[in-house]
Amino acid sequence: MKDTSKKLSGQEGFESYYREIYGNRWEDIKKSFYTENQSVKFQINDNLKPYFLDFASVYAAACLPLDNAEKIADLCAAPGGKTLILALRMKEEANLSSNERSGERKHRLQTVVSECLPEEIQKRILVSCSDAATWCKRQTECFDSILLDAPCSSERHVFLDPKYLNSWSPSRIKTVSMEQWALLSSAYRLLKPEGYLLYSTCAISPEENDLMIEKLFKKFNKNNDAFEIIEAKPDFSSLEKCLPLKNLEAENTKYGKEIFPDKMEGGGPLYFCLIKKKKSVLI
Repeated sequence: MKDTSKKLSGQEGFESYYREIYGNRWEDIKKSFYTENQSVKFQINDNLKPYFLDFASVYAAACLPLDNAEKIADLCAAPGGKTLILALRMKEEANLSSNERSGERKHRLQTVVSECLPEEIQKRILVSCSDAATWCKRQTECFDSILLDAPCSSERHVFLDPKYLNSWSPSRIKTVSMEQWALLSSAYRLLKPEGYLLYSTCAISPEENDLMIEKLFKKFNKNNDAFEIIEAKPDFSSLEKCLPLKNLEAENTKYGKEIFPDKMEGGGPLYFCLIKKKKSVLI
């Protein structure tokens, strides 16, 4: 891929940057950003509030294996949709740590948990407010399954907001990818051997998606024996009564999968990659 980062800014720079990546498909992707995302309603029963979320998010969260997980973490959990999916899928003996570093967004997360989940499930969820990138300094290899839906460039929202679009530059990607790496490397250290880590973003820039996984390979998996990429397949078995299910076919990337709105009824964009840790490698 060419280096298109020089002297690019605003709407013209934004379009030039992504057209270089996606070629003729870019026009279809742009048009799809304007389409209304067909959100689905999550509701356990009539006594609990409904929650509306992109089905692409449901699909990704349903790909994290939880069958043998007792300690689960959602490291960047607000506003709470993926936490709801994990909470309903986890076994009765499991506990979920649902974290958000922003105090305001953590309050929103806590509200979603308390309004949308029954008390017996709420009791097994710990909602916290801290920077998950620092967790590995206090503890290591303590979670069986981890979901890291990392902060990202969120190009769909940028494109639809003139304020953010006019101020866009490639430095936005560079800044957020540094943040993502801090979170991803922390999440990997927090994961137990034989545990699963699902990394996801709503970005369409390769630097925040496959190239982030490539960086993980270079840091922790130089001999290809520390972790492996697992084919991500959703398990909807415990969700059927709580929300309508759709047949989505995620596109394969080098390491993971992506759901783009131009091909998936307005859903996404969403990238996700499932990793299984094979042995303890603390660096």
